[in-house]
Amino acid sequence: MSLSQSVLPEFDREMSSTRKTLERLPDDKFGWKPHEKSMPLGRLGSHLAELCGWIKTTLETESLDFMPPGAPPYQPVTAPSRAAVLEMFDQNVADARAAISAASDEQWLVPWSLLAGGKTIFTMPRIAVLRGMVMNHVIHHRGQLTVYLRLNDIPVPALYGPSADES
Repeated sequence: MSLSQSVLPEFDREMSSTRKTLERLPDDKFGWKPHEKSMPLGRLGSHLAELCGWIKTTLETESLDFMPPGAPPYQPVTAPSRAAVLEMFDQNVADARAAISAASDEQWLVPWSLLAGGKTIFTMPRIAVLRGMVMNHVIHHRGQLTVYLRLNDIPVPALYGPSADES
């Protein structure tokens, strides 16, 4: 079995759970945040949608400098509505799934680097970037989003088993 074939079931399951959670975003609370240091709800949902796009980027490049010297830094997107978040998410998931499906084992093993201002933050094989920087990152922020939902009395979807709102 190829690395791509081994990753796709996990990817599909996590993206399905993530979409289920994003479907609960309340349009009227995009500016809400539980603490001054927290991301606003709309930015958190947008970040989840953006993260999926990093898979294609990782497979098509050897590095990403999100604060390149002499150039503008990466600008995160904040979608204006749940519909816009879901549209961005669906497109990024489709692109990511296609990129994963097409990737050879050799491509997965090529080192990839994340940089800031020309300085390397980390370098690891692309397969480790997919799991560590993208998939785990999605799971982490999806967990945050479920707390945001709970604090706003929005039912939390069942993800790995029943939730207090769905059994």
